[in-house]
Amino acid sequence: MEDKNNNFKVRELAFDTAHPDPDQVQAAALSLADVTGVIEVHVTSTQTLRIRYELLKIPLEQIEAGLIDAGFHLSNKLMYKIKRALYYYTEEVERANQGCVKGNSNCTRKVFIEHYRHGQHGCRDHRPNHWRHYL
Repeated sequence: MEDKNNNFKVRELAFDTAHPDPDQVQAAALSLADVTGVIEVHVTSTQTLRIRYELLKIPLEQIEAGLIDAGFHLSNKLMYKIKRALYYYTEEVERANQGCVKGNSNCTRKVFIEHYRHGQHGCRDHRPNHWRHYL
């Protein structure tokens, strides 16, 4: 599920029921609430939560990796694995198309810098780089 603006994504995270903490979904929601780029987190059931986040600030792969590192157990059912792989791939492609390289969690600034560089404005010196040093 996506918002009309492609920079915001809404995804559902499913957790494994075999975790020793029966309230792991609520704990995960609380820990995600303070993450940069995460806009909303809603617990939808005892095993799932819905998250809304800004793709240019953080992709789903980093969100889930952070949860796993924190000790949460995500569901490994085949359907969820397929969905994850598809989301990871499409988000990586979307971020690359918008100027974000993989591994750069916050590339919003780079996108705006590139847009500014290519725009028409009066702050541009059209002389070659080696001529600028002679002034």
